[in-house]
Amino acid sequence: MNYLNNIDVRTVKVLEQSEFPSKSQPKNKLIENAEELIRGLGLKDNAVVSFHHHLRNGDKVLNTIMKEIQRTGVKGLTLVASSLFPVHAEIIPLLQDGTIENIVTSYISGDLAKAISYGELKGNIIMQTHGGRARSILNGEIEIDVAFIASPSADKYGNISGVNGPNSCGTLGYVIADSIKAKTVVSVTDCLVDYPNYPADITEDYVDYVLLIDSIGRKEGIVSGTTKVTKDPIGLKIAKDTLKVMEATGLLKDGLSYQSGAGGISLAVTAFLRDYMIENNIKGSFASGGITGYLTNMLEEGLFSSLFDVQCFDLEAIESLKRNPNHIRMSASQYGNSEVSAVVDNLDIVILGATEIDTNFNVNVTTGADGVLMGGSGGHADTAAGSKVSIIVSKLFSSRIPLIKDRVDVITTPGTTVDVLVTERGICVNPLRTDLIEAFKKAKLDIIDIKDLKAYSESIMGKPEPIEKTDRIIGLSQYRDGRIIDYIYQVKK
Repeated sequence: MNYLNNIDVRTVKVLEQSEFPSKSQPKNKLIENAEELIRGLGLKDNAVVSFHHHLRNGDKVLNTIMKEIQRTGVKGLTLVASSLFPVHAEIIPLLQDGTIENIVTSYISGDLAKAISYGELKGNIIMQTHGGRARSILNGEIEIDVAFIASPSADKYGNISGVNGPNSCGTLGYVIADSIKAKTVVSVTDCLVDYPNYPADITEDYVDYVLLIDSIGRKEGIVSGTTKVTKDPIGLKIAKDTLKVMEATGLLKDGLSYQSGAGGISLAVTAFLRDYMIENNIKGSFASGGITGYLTNMLEEGLFSSLFDVQCFDLEAIESLKRNPNHIRMSASQYGNSEVSAVVDNLDIVILGATEIDTNFNVNVTTGADGVLMGGSGGHADTAAGSKVSIIVSKLFSSRIPLIKDRVDVITTPGTTVDVLVTERGICVNPLRTDLIEAFKKAKLDIIDIKDLKAYSESIMGKPEPIEKTDRIIGLSQYRDGRIIDYIYQVKK
């Protein structure tokens, strides 16, 4: 309906001169006392609060704020955190006393994950994808009461930059949806800078309060031990075979778009891909995802025209984001939201890991061999669905436990979107991809049926004992479009 149809211009009251508005004044958003802020927010029982994880295992904001909320006595909160790390074990008592009742996240590890696996969360945990998280917030499926944004730097009006400040973390892609949709948005910073703070990942018009605290954490915690190229001969063999697979797809040519995980084997694939692109004079279109120094080096060498960055995985990536205009920030929605046009839908090849895979090519990266939560999809399911070819790279055995199962413990990524498995003992292709099977045969790649590879692995290591679990469902594995693809059960101690 036309807006003007609702207005009767003959009856509208016009302001008198004495009623005309005066000049507006800047809103004072700065608060320097966490207790004052939290109590002033007036959080009620069953409220929904959100956090982001760009500081990864160096984050202090979530612990600081949640313990302050605990002191108010509210109960039954839903914690919507883009990811949770070992550093967040400090909030386990908040599960036990009922302050936190439910958790929604895309990744979880450490003692907090163990506590939830053993039943200490009174409600449920929902494991989303990164794109699925953004989708559910933007479409109103999840309604956030207060979003707390760990801000490496902010000015007193709320312009937040991820590349300025002593604890710069790079892009803030995972919290863009929160800043747009949350009822109240709080910037939490330890680095207050002069107005205007730029380049701003989140601008002042989305921020209600700026809380100045002593420390938001430490940027060194961004880097994990996995973000290094493997030196293991088995891992290197898998990476070399993966390059052969990539070549056989016919996608290694000018305009290539690419993403890999930050695990040791995945990074080795990236290193071999770099050499291949130089040798064959190939210039790619873009690389995407969580960005490492390996990819920023390739950008600077001219091997890719641009990088799409939703999360910096190391300090080199942060520095690159500061100086290189072709290193592009993106939100989690632009990255992988299934309800909009997303970067993952333009990917040629993605390299991913797996805790376990089954004979239907379903992949689990959510729980470990003991059934305990130790990961999550992140962008795994998003990129597997969007890419032309998704390749799982993994050793056939881990701690003497075979990779391939009849049925994975928890489905993180459905097998209908997983195309190839590369191990040190063979290459398996999803039967749905008859085009790849033909291409690999022409390239004279040795392909083995995944069921035969499973049988081989069990002939060496035997079949693992089933995980002992209770019949209590403690959570759900949610696909990127919101559908539930598996249950998560409580593990017996």
